[in-house]
Amino acid sequence: MKKPELQSKFYERYVHSLNIAVEAVIANRFRSMLTALGIIFGVAAVIAMMAIGNGARKEILDQMKMVGVNNIVITPLLEKSGGEGNSDDEGGGQKLQKKYSPGLTLEDAESIRQIIPAVTRVSPEVKYDSYVIKEGKRSPAKLIGVTNDFFEVYNLQLYAGQYFQEQQQVNGSPVCIIGPSVKARFFSREDPLGKTIKCGGIWLTVIGVLENRAMQVDETKDLGISDYNDHIYAPIQTVMLRYKDRSYVNDASLRQGESSVMFIDGGIAAFSSSSSGSMDNNYNQLDKIVVQVTDSKYLDATTKALTSMLKRRHQQVDDFQVSVPELLLKQEQRTKDIFNIVLGVIAGISLLVGGIGIMNIMLASVMERTKEIGIRRATGATKRDVIFQFLSEATIISISGGVIGIVLGVVFAVMIQRTTGILTIVTPDSIVVSFGVSAFIGILFGYMPAKRASDQDPVESLRYE
Repeated sequence: MKKPELQSKFYERYVHSLNIAVEAVIANRFRSMLTALGIIFGVAAVIAMMAIGNGARKEILDQMKMVGVNNIVITPLLEKSGGEGNSDDEGGGQKLQKKYSPGLTLEDAESIRQIIPAVTRVSPEVKYDSYVIKEGKRSPAKLIGVTNDFFEVYNLQLYAGQYFQEQQQVNGSPVCIIGPSVKARFFSREDPLGKTIKCGGIWLTVIGVLENRAMQVDETKDLGISDYNDHIYAPIQTVMLRYKDRSYVNDASLRQGESSVMFIDGGIAAFSSSSSGSMDNNYNQLDKIVVQVTDSKYLDATTKALTSMLKRRHQQVDDFQVSVPELLLKQEQRTKDIFNIVLGVIAGISLLVGGIGIMNIMLASVMERTKEIGIRRATGATKRDVIFQFLSEATIISISGGVIGIVLGVVFAVMIQRTTGILTIVTPDSIVVSFGVSAFIGILFGYMPAKRASDQDPVESLRYE
């Protein structure tokens, strides 16, 4: 017999066994569906859990982009004055010491840039609540004094225009870069570049517009992230020269009792001397200093060096706070990963239970169809043919359940996002993995019943009633 004829008969036998398996599944539709339920919900659970995990991971990565990569954030610690806090009997020495701290200043930022190793960028910030007026339209806005490092640190790109020129920063020129929300409110029908906008009584020329960045402020509030789209950015020297410099103390502020002044080695240190009431005493020249290091492995050492240096510059006063948002986010990511692993294991257990269900039903099917097995063996079917038939049945049930489970899992992921607001992302990897696992389980748990069916004695099977 020629080789092509052998191959033809070989394929015919397996196709015949496969047809018998398909007919058996169709003939017992209800039982097959019940058998596949474990696989269906197991695959759906795996896809839904992986979608939740992917969504959580994306949110963490987006937050990392918002706070910048490898950043250390230094903020002042503001205290309340008045009331019990003014008691001279408690902590008098500590309060007297605090009077000598100059707070966060531009000199601190420059010292960090020059002294601390592994630092690539230093971004000092000054923030003021202000308002914008254009053609009779007035709207509240936040004015932020920054340097060009600010845009690099937070990965903010320009939609149009240019960043601050060196001469504009040195001279404190009245220029600004606006967020897309400001552009939409005041320049919806015109190009803002080169136009002027009145911010807090000062006319600023718009030289740039930022690209829109989608963000959820509620989720990033704890990290000190605000809506970059809704702010006006001016050179930090412009803000201090033309608006307000909190480190500057004059006769008027002394007469109002807002602050006192003390000369230390030729410098000036401001502190509160308000005699009554409770108010925030922000004598810090800066509201924030963001330090970006070259690599995340230097974050811990740089944080310790920054803390030590700033304490020396602030007369050993802890009037500042140093935090590392990336480490906080990585800890949050680790917590979510552990949670997702637990959920994935639970979903995997449901797949395992589904596989055991397939095995049990197939074993019962073998017992019911003993006479059918005997007839097939008597008419020339080999053990391999019987194994292939029952293994095909188990695989068909498992794969069908996997396909239904994939559809159901995608539906679950969409429903979770719409009802709870939790971001879910279904990826091709999750579909491939879940489908592959379901097919593997069908083969794994279908082999034992198939092997048992093939091992039966044909003569005894024919006598079975």
